[in-house]
Amino acid sequence: MNDRLRILVVDDEPQILRVLRRGLEGKGYDVAAAPDAPTALDLLKATRADLLITDLRMPDMDGIELCERVRQFSQIPIIVLSVKGEEAVKVQALDAGADDYIVKPFGMDELLARVRALSRRRRSEGDAQAAPLSVGDFEVRPEQREVLVRGNEVHLTPKEYDLILYFLANHSKVLTHRTILRAIWGENSAEQSEYLRVFVAQLRKKIEVDPRSPKYILTEPWVGYRFNPGA
Repeated sequence: MNDRLRILVVDDEPQILRVLRRGLEGKGYDVAAAPDAPTALDLLKATRADLLITDLRMPDMDGIELCERVRQFSQIPIIVLSVKGEEAVKVQALDAGADDYIVKPFGMDELLARVRALSRRRRSEGDAQAAPLSVGDFEVRPEQREVLVRGNEVHLTPKEYDLILYFLANHSKVLTHRTILRAIWGENSAEQSEYLRVFVAQLRKKIEVDPRSPKYILTEPWVGYRFNPGA
């Protein structure tokens, strides 16, 4: 049985596929390649993949739609690659279900660091929260990856799930932006504050009674956030 991480790479430019495949295989990963999003969807449904790396701009179906379609049936970690570095585009990709976003051009070392960070968290999920967790108004069932708030299940993306677990594990503490970013996205994302704003906003919509007046995820101005799990 092959226990090596299997990565599916999607890009409509053959030379980029070759470079990514060579770089990832050189570090010991199994790599499958797809020239477009529809082919990637077929491969994901037919074969095992542990991580997806996709270009943003592709014909027929772009990376945003691919993320949305993948999230309908899989929680696989997704990294989006794009020449567009605008915050609005990053937010759109993260909202669609991407776990990370890298702006082209980028170094292979940066991509490998992001891959390692995502794969470490994926491997440790079962061990880190093996038993059900109940804190205040929140209940987590790790085996089903379910989160209940006030007895009602909320549907979270993989990164929202990671973030709520981190908040619960560190509830009542003041957590700086940098600390949260490093814990959830890894060292190379410590300055990507837009990641955190997007996911906190999304989480508030799903768990707060009134997201405009949150009682769980509290903002500590200029510092970060403090999580209050409730009674």
